[in-house]
Amino acid sequence: MTTEAPPRRRVTSLEVLCVVLVAALLAQHWLASVLDVPALQTGATVFVAVCVQALPFLVLGVLVSGAIAAFVSADALRKVLPKRAALAVPVAGVAGIALPNCECAAVPVARRLIQQEVPASVAVTFLLAAPAVNPIVLVATAVAFPGQPSMVVARFAGSMATAVVMGFLWARFGRMEWFAERVMRRLPEHDGSRSRWGLFAETARQDLVDAGGFLVVGGLTAAVLNVVVPRSWLDTLGSQIVLGIVVMALLAVLLALCSEADAFVAASLATMPLLPRLVFLVVGPAVDIKLFSLQAGTLGRRFAVRFAPATFVVAVVCAVLAGVVLL
Repeated sequence: MTTEAPPRRRVTSLEVLCVVLVAALLAQHWLASVLDVPALQTGATVFVAVCVQALPFLVLGVLVSGAIAAFVSADALRKVLPKRAALAVPVAGVAGIALPNCECAAVPVARRLIQQEVPASVAVTFLLAAPAVNPIVLVATAVAFPGQPSMVVARFAGSMATAVVMGFLWARFGRMEWFAERVMRRLPEHDGSRSRWGLFAETARQDLVDAGGFLVVGGLTAAVLNVVVPRSWLDTLGSQIVLGIVVMALLAVLLALCSEADAFVAASLATMPLLPRLVFLVVGPAVDIKLFSLQAGTLGRRFAVRFAPATFVVAVVCAVLAGVVLL
């Protein structure tokens, strides 16, 4: 009797990415001497920075996602969340305070919540709230803007309003068929045939492989745009508040900064008024190139092309209103 050979483990694109990033970090001085082109060096630096900055938080997100799949049943989630969307959406927004996820980490968690039969309005509210109102982001904002606590309060208010408004809009107008088929596939209940830790590891690994490739696409896009957009353009916007708001909102989308670090970038733009910089801080964690790519790959392209433009408009309006009242 012959025994079957164990299946060979495949090398995934995520593992290739990790090897390339480590090799690039170790050989950065050699690469800098060989590729002595300022624009190319800047783009490579931005790409590595975006990926290295976001990858730990993406890992955190898939770990939370795996824990939800393995240890939290759909019945438990339904018991915890209020039945009515008018109450469940604000609760999801407040839950974002307790989980210090960046925007990359929140995407797989949102998908897992939907697969656990949590209302989609609750999942998208958490998706927007977690990276923008958690304590790490608020502390970073306070450090970046010393002596200006109103900036921290305005960012919290604008970001929370964005998340809650989008949750209510989804509850009213959203359609489940916009999600990809894999998102709608209900998670199997744990049947005892394998350990919960095995299910946790398998789910987290699969989510990380799924999202890692789209993080690379978003990082490459952000790197190209960082090189193409001249920094000198920002110097002419200090006295034009409306144009400054529009440009800073677009830059937040294009630069694709992590929510834990964007406050320091905004603080460095000292020639800009506070209101455009607040718009930059509210829009960035809600919608950017990297996040759009992750949402399209994880939740579905039909969802992303509808959700991202609506979120952009709502985030700009909420940021402006919060800034006018609080700054």
